[in-house]
Amino acid sequence: MAEQTAPPQNTFAGDPPGPPGSKPDAAVVRDALGVGIAVGLSGFAFGVTSAGSGLTLLQTCALSLLVFTGASQFALVGALAAGGNPYTAAAGAFFLGVRNAFYGLRLSPLLAVPRMLRPFAAQWVIDETTAVALGQPTRRAARIGFTVTGLSLYVLWNLTTLAGALGAEALGDTDAWGLDAASPAVFLALLAPMLKSTTERVTAGLAVLLVLCLLPVLPAGAPVLMAALAAPAVLFLKGRRPDTRGDSATEGTTTPREGR
Repeated sequence: MAEQTAPPQNTFAGDPPGPPGSKPDAAVVRDALGVGIAVGLSGFAFGVTSAGSGLTLLQTCALSLLVFTGASQFALVGALAAGGNPYTAAAGAFFLGVRNAFYGLRLSPLLAVPRMLRPFAAQWVIDETTAVALGQPTRRAARIGFTVTGLSLYVLWNLTTLAGALGAEALGDTDAWGLDAASPAVFLALLAPMLKSTTERVTAGLAVLLVLCLLPVLPAGAPVLMAALAAPAVLFLKGRRPDTRGDSATEGTTTPREGR
């Protein structure tokens, strides 16, 4: 009798209820809410930082409602607070936000959102929703994870932004609290487990090094733009590296070369 093999866990075709490798809906909701609440609370830090940089309450809340990508928001207000040119600050925030478009390309076939709902779903395509959705074994779980994370995070982020902006004056010197580091810390905590290959780790490390080296010599906001050079630099150097077939250091892939 021919041996039967179990279907792969990461297939999304059809998504019948309870396929092998599926995850209970309650567990997906719990994980998604955990991310949404944890990250959403850092909206308070953005509200305080934004108000401390000179933005009005309306401007601060509009950024969270319309932009809704923490890294870009913090980059913008951080550059403005440091005395950077508004156009440079906006450019840095914009290029940081461009990554969400690439997330959308990856999530589109995975979630298969109806055409009428895509403009609304696009607003929630950010680091956290992408990480939760891609970590699910089925399309159903990915949709639930994306929706619950996006909804909980959007609501809580905006509420805590408002609270932070209103409470900024009561806190006094906002720089002394170091609240501007809250969102980047959360972002790094989500990003770190996704850096599985040596190439990804080297790229991330080089980007951090570029920012740290360029902070003292470039206007506020510009180091973030220059950090984007890390990816093409690493890819160029990797392309010039001699073929290492059979090398024991194969970065954990099943093929002789890195599978990314």
